Amino acid sequence: MEEKDRLVEWDKRFVWHPFTQMREYLRNEPLIIERAEGPFLVDLEGRRYIDGVSSIWVSVHGHGKKAIVDAIKRQADLVCHTTLLGLANVPSIVLAERLVAISPKNLTKVFYSDNGSTAVEVALKMSFQYLRHKGEDRDLFLSFDNSYHGDTLGAVSVGGIATFHSLFRPLLFKTVRAPSPYCYRCPLKLERTNCGLSCLAEFEALLRKYRDRLCAVILEPGFQGAGGIIVQPEGFARVVWEATRREGVMFIADEVATGFGRTGYMFFCDKEGIEPDFLCLAKGITGGYLPLAATLTTEEVYNAFLAEFHEFKTFFHGHTFTGNPLACACAIESLRVFEEERVLESVKEKVAVFSTELLRFYELSHVGDVRQLGLAAGIELVKERETKQPYDPREQVGQTVIMEARKRGAILRPLGDVIVLMPPLSIPEDTLRELLHITFESIRAATGD
Repeated sequence: MEEKDRLVEWDKRFVWHPFTQMREYLRNEPLIIERAEGPFLVDLEGRRYIDGVSSIWVSVHGHGKKAIVDAIKRQADLVCHTTLLGLANVPSIVLAERLVAISPKNLTKVFYSDNGSTAVEVALKMSFQYLRHKGEDRDLFLSFDNSYHGDTLGAVSVGGIATFHSLFRPLLFKTVRAPSPYCYRCPLKLERTNCGLSCLAEFEALLRKYRDRLCAVILEPGFQGAGGIIVQPEGFARVVWEATRREGVMFIADEVATGFGRTGYMFFCDKEGIEPDFLCLAKGITGGYLPLAATLTTEEVYNAFLAEFHEFKTFFHGHTFTGNPLACACAIESLRVFEEERVLESVKEKVAVFSTELLRFYELSHVGDVRQLGLAAGIELVKERETKQPYDPREQVGQTVIMEARKRGAILRPLGDVIVLMPPLSIPEDTLRELLHITFESIRAATGD
């Protein structure tokens, strides 16, 4: 048996893939990636594919960046892991200082974890316990429809995507849910500006109603990722944050997907001048090389946990690989690359190309909406443009598009019938144009345009 055949057999026999209907997966030949370089993934037979979704939104500097790989090797020669429970390690200390330096100025403390879900869990639990230490008996969180904050149960509790979350409702804590400005499908059929204002008005009414019970409001500022790249009207996140300030409710900014240059800014909070009580980071924090997450918070929150041992005000939360030295060394090097290669400036140049090229997609009759912020876009496909009629899920149009793209040399991942484009920030302009061309032709082929 050849090596490839053996791997295919073992993959189908032993591996349960996430967010994947395995019955369908088992019918097809799996695509097995062996290596990667720059914006490309390479399979076992040497075929190259543009990584059109940054390996699920994490790749910043592309694959095989020598400076980052070398940083991992240098750290591996020193120590690969040591616990952060009561100990410290050099990379975790240095990275904490760097993160505080580039984050909103009110954030001064860094709590490490492993991924976006755990970063959110930390913020939820920390805000709840902080208020208890202050003598405030609050028990609710406010989140938004179409939101996604991860797959652990606390993160699911504040999630708002029925397909992912409804089954688990009996296991979850109660939350207050505000409407999100999914303006393309506004139930009141309002245009974009008025849709945003209507959602804000409803949000502020809920905030006033429940302010004495709310621990925090949580929002993905800029765009809701897994909801379908739902881009908020300009200023929406700022107004939400300002409302929480007025009503004395804490604000959690989930920048797991939007952080580290994805929107053209290091963090979207920078763009709108937001100073959250908690900032949740993961995905691009290491440039996409190793798992790491961080939850940043304020001196005030931190100080509420300072007490004598016997008072039991400790934040009893942690993970085995919290502050892993390899991952932290990786993140430090990624931030150095950001600065030395002026990554944010180059992103802004590519965004101009991205925005212009995306307009062409309206030439396709089954493209209902194109939503874009920075180097992130969602192309929503519909059966009938005039009525915005969606496709029947049994038609699997989004899945058909990504299989067409694979034939043409690109890896995409849909959200239902929303085709997501989220390339590495380092993608060359010619490769970006090729990715957009492949996506266009794949949609045309899948929809019969």
